[in-house]
Amino acid sequence: MRQLPEADRDAIRLAQDPKFARWLEQITATGGCSHPVHLSGSTTTLDGATGEILHHYDTRTEPGERLLVRCRNRRATVCPACSRLHAGDTYHLVRAGLLGGKNVPATVRHRPRLFVTLTAPSFGPVHRSGELCRPRRDGATCEHSRPLGCGAVHAPDAPTVGQPLCPDCYDYTAHVLWHAHASKLWDRFVIDVRRRLASAVGLVQSHFAQHARLSFARVAEYQKRAAVHVHAVVRLDGPNGPADEPPAWSTPDLLIDAVRTSARRVLVRTPYSPAVGELTLHWGAQVDARPLRTDGDGPDDDAVAAYVAKYVTKGASETGAGLDHALSTLGDIESAPASEHVRILMRTCWRLGGLPEYAHLRLRDWTHTLGYRGHILTKSRAYSTTYAALRAERAHHMGHADLPDMVTERHWLYVGSGHTPGAALIAAGIAEDLAESRWLGLEARQEGEWCR
Repeated sequence: MRQLPEADRDAIRLAQDPKFARWLEQITATGGCSHPVHLSGSTTTLDGATGEILHHYDTRTEPGERLLVRCRNRRATVCPACSRLHAGDTYHLVRAGLLGGKNVPATVRHRPRLFVTLTAPSFGPVHRSGELCRPRRDGATCEHSRPLGCGAVHAPDAPTVGQPLCPDCYDYTAHVLWHAHASKLWDRFVIDVRRRLASAVGLVQSHFAQHARLSFARVAEYQKRAAVHVHAVVRLDGPNGPADEPPAWSTPDLLIDAVRTSARRVLVRTPYSPAVGELTLHWGAQVDARPLRTDGDGPDDDAVAAYVAKYVTKGASETGAGLDHALSTLGDIESAPASEHVRILMRTCWRLGGLPEYAHLRLRDWTHTLGYRGHILTKSRAYSTTYAALRAERAHHMGHADLPDMVTERHWLYVGSGHTPGAALIAAGIAEDLAESRWLGLEARQEGEWCR
């Protein structure tokens, strides 16, 4: 008789456990999380005035004497269930800054607002998809005797797309160091936009904050060539933030001009290195700044929020531009499931990370992201709500929030994480069912709106 796979045998073992129903409740409560955290401990809720015990929970009554909670990993490649929740939070966070809600006034939709894309500069020619890839008829070659052209038509998902025409000509050092300074380049860009706006309307630059405030939410995305570019929602408010109307001189065109000028102007210089020299880093030539529509029901705003939410759940590995976990040794690079182009970038990270002048960049710690050290999503303080506020709101909705007159004592201990093979199989099925249920619910709501 053919033996069942290990995962199936383990699933049967779990189903026969007397506490299987409660275990299934826990898995469902995590949304089918792929890598839940296992906790052991207790929570006691007391009346703050009398000391009376209102509620007590202890994991000693749970299956395995532990409670499973979400891993909260944003990457879809690591945990599809938690990444969907994170994408939903991101959507509401970005959308609130565009249309209002979540304690942000609806008047923000009438402010000057842009969707901005900033790219990395060229570090060398790479293969492109779509039309003819870098056609050249003269048969010219580079100094390494490789063709300077291609002439093929590559499919968007072709492995060649994004790979250098000549790896020896490609500036891998500049690519890695640009990644390492991309967050600083963004900070200087935001500062310079404020300065450009002030100069354009005759304000002293240091007085800009007394007249207006620039708010933003940005997401980083890896391109096929394994270089990060930035999508950002930028909004101009009054000096006190979203509740304050911007000055009369603020217009989308004025903001567009400031964004384009700053994208061309700002730069960051790397520390001097005897091996590398000093590099001057800047944004790429491709800059897109388009105003968001202020009339109608705001489908453009919803599309932008959904676009940002989609990219925030993508890890570097999903685009073939790195890994979703840190590397411990140089040998890990050679066994990494990546293209040779990405491996060279990783080796460059590791090599530069060993130079004392770049020690503060911690490039070896960020080898798996090709030197990029920033968060995937960042926002200014006054743009909209926060992830913490959204999670607190969800906890309150589910009845998990503490009331003001209650005192809660918590004693918890981490005791493990992950699933057994059978548990992983069951959790994946629950996650798929919940995702399909949400999708069907969305379709039903959309159909109901259309019928009205």
